[in-house]
Amino acid sequence: MKERIRELMEKSMESTGIEGLGGSYQELNPVKFAQLIAKDCADICLEFGVEDYVDPAFKNRMAWAIKEHFGVEE
Repeated sequence: MKERIRELMEKSMESTGIEGLGGSYQELNPVKFAQLIAKDCADICLEFGVEDYVDPAFKNRMAWAIKEHFGVEE
């Protein structure tokens, strides 16, 4: 598994409110995880440079469309 996926999984962990010997238990929030992946995809669109022959307005529309499709808020 790529390191970035692990990082996004860690950012998506939330407390269950249940306490154990090592502190509170954590669980993956699948909605947050999916939104972080979608946001990463949109950010990749924005990273394309001029040398990639992609119109900047088109890059912004691609990134916006991905975020809109998945309901990602800034």
